Amino acid sequence: MKNIKKRSAFTLIEMTIVLFIISLLILIVVPNISGQRKHAESIHVNAMTTVIQSQVDAYLSDNSSDGLSMNTLVDKGYLTSRQANQAQQEGIKIVNNEAVKSQ
Repeated sequence: MKNIKKRSAFTLIEMTIVLFIISLLILIVVPNISGQRKHAESIHVNAMTTVIQSQVDAYLSDNSSDGLSMNTLVDKGYLTSRQANQAQQEGIKIVNNEAVKSQ
């Protein structure tokens, strides 16, 4: 008698089940990732607004000024130019000595 070796392999049904499970996981994970990105961006904008406001408060405690702007804070060393640029990209402005996110 000849030695007959049985080859073990995945059946078509087993591969279909695995692909189905992977597809389900992707459908669950992808929307959560995009939601987390939006949430992280909103947290970053709020944090940047808080930083700008704290620097406005620090500037006003040292100086009295009415026409305060981002450029003034950069020139006096309260903000870096990178922080000011980032704040302007995110739509944060100083209005009446308060940092606000423009809509």
